[in-house]
Amino acid sequence: MLTSILQLTRNQKRALFVCFDIVALILCCWLSFALRYEDWSANDFVHWPSYLLAPIVSIPIFIRSGLYRAVIRYIGYRALWTAVKAISFALLVWAVFTHLLGLDVPVPRSVIFIFWFISIVVIGGTRMIARWAILHQFPGGEQKAKSEAQRVIIYGAGSSGRQLAEALYHSAEFSAVAYIDDDERLDGSDLNGIRVYSASKIDYLIEQFDVDSILLAIPSASTQRKKEIIDELSFYELKVMTLPGLSDIAGGKVSISDVREVDIADLLGRDEVKPDAELLDACIKGQNVLVTGAGGSIGSELCRQILKQKPKALILFELSEFALYSIERELASMSDCTTAIRPVLGNVLDRTHLETILKCYQIDTVYHAAAYKHVPLVESNNIAGLKNNILGTWQCAEAAVASGVKNFVLISTDKAVRPTNVMGASKRFAELVLQALSQREEQRSSIRFAMVRFGNVLGSSGSVIPLFKEQIRTGGPVTVTHPEITRYFMTIPEAASLVVQAGSMGSSGDVFVLDMGEPVKISDLAKQMINLTGMSVRSADNPGGDIEVHFTGLRDGEKLYEELLIGDDVLKTEHPMIMRAQEVMLSWAELEVVLEQLQSALDAFEYQEIRTILLASVNGYNPQHEIRDLIYSANALEESA
Repeated sequence: MLTSILQLTRNQKRALFVCFDIVALILCCWLSFALRYEDWSANDFVHWPSYLLAPIVSIPIFIRSGLYRAVIRYIGYRALWTAVKAISFALLVWAVFTHLLGLDVPVPRSVIFIFWFISIVVIGGTRMIARWAILHQFPGGEQKAKSEAQRVIIYGAGSSGRQLAEALYHSAEFSAVAYIDDDERLDGSDLNGIRVYSASKIDYLIEQFDVDSILLAIPSASTQRKKEIIDELSFYELKVMTLPGLSDIAGGKVSISDVREVDIADLLGRDEVKPDAELLDACIKGQNVLVTGAGGSIGSELCRQILKQKPKALILFELSEFALYSIERELASMSDCTTAIRPVLGNVLDRTHLETILKCYQIDTVYHAAAYKHVPLVESNNIAGLKNNILGTWQCAEAAVASGVKNFVLISTDKAVRPTNVMGASKRFAELVLQALSQREEQRSSIRFAMVRFGNVLGSSGSVIPLFKEQIRTGGPVTVTHPEITRYFMTIPEAASLVVQAGSMGSSGDVFVLDMGEPVKISDLAKQMINLTGMSVRSADNPGGDIEVHFTGLRDGEKLYEELLIGDDVLKTEHPMIMRAQEVMLSWAELEVVLEQLQSALDAFEYQEIRTILLASVNGYNPQHEIRDLIYSANALEESA
């Protein structure tokens, strides 16, 4: 019979519930009188008109309240609360109409309360019984799926945790077995039938319930607190998933679709300092802005944040056709049409083209993010790397000077500090170019050059994080160059925001350094990422582990530790996350001669001359290899043939 009912259409099921409620209300009304009079005839059915009045008044109110819209399989506490409110209002209306009937025998006031209580039990109870029957009486249905679902612990018994538990109740993928909460007062309490435990009992819970995963439901927690919790959980070799921040959960409601894997920013991130609106607007709002390398990791994020500050025009200058196409499409979908977005294909070495673009669009500010930055690739392609990073910066800067640009901001790197590789040396040389130009007499007052230096950004092209994720996904091994190698990390949005703010500060020629926080040991990061996916690290102490961390040796030009300052002379600025470095520089008269020598050496592939120039110009440059290029490999192939 139940199977036949389940096969009815939605409208047929609603009609069935309406018919049931009509009969139930009549019987409940009679029963309330019978209990009051302690007589099954209810004083000879003297109040029979009020029996018939009950469904006439109540059913329209039930329909209006949405009582028949709820799907019984998924009915919950909110639907029951809706039923309570609808019944309460219907009984008040019924009491008024019963009084207006003017029956010979007045209705006892106690009947109203008895009728209200019985109606809630019957109307609400039948729906809960129907839900139980559907969920528990059909083998192979939801109950079977639940038995095969992943057992999870919800970390956080607050509003988001409770909403998540309710969503998981109807999920075939997860089954919540316990809450964990930092509030010791909740330890031992039950929320919707799920017990709350303190964080100190996590070992017991894992063993007791054979837990597969932990879901973090703490969207309001600070980034630092999330990091502490994730660090603690990474030792248990459980899959850890999380909810995004409250601002990212639409309408404050939590659903299964909000659950995601732990973002690496949760592991390495920190609480961001609120941006200074004046600094963000200073070089952008209502102005014409050009970004070189607009399709790259940093360049594209700069474009997104610049667009939010409502420039008059945003010019995207990019060498890669596909990268330019992608970022132009994305920004066009974000734009409110107040900013003109213009994609321009071009090479930073083409000064004539750059000048034409800068003058045509009357550019006020240039953010120079175009660079070859992948250390091993630049180490194997010295000529291209040096031309693009040094000469490209020089040509961009000269074009900006000639075109009347007011602000020029170079995106630099921590690898420019005492570099051991060509990429780092090229970026420090690019800084020297701008520092020297800032002191050149003819444009001291016409343009402001600024350089912003920071470390690795999470998820950038060539970053170690996407590589680790892919290696873990394919079963490993995870490759780390050295057990002691450490790096600074920052999220791309935070780095881009600080770049924009730093570019609005100080005087021409200033080198700004972003506060990168504490350095991270890459081997520890790799192990954490493995453990947080629910797998274990294979090692001599744990030969049965899932994924091995394999050390490959330092790559060409790679340093164990990165630095952000060449010297110790650093000044604070008005922004707590931005410092000003006091670096040694060359005069333009000196550097102009060196640049011409470098350009000739690059054009002639004079590797030894290039090395000599870099050693003489870049303070602290300590190359690990000879300056070379893939052309050496080609010659070697010819000789061996």
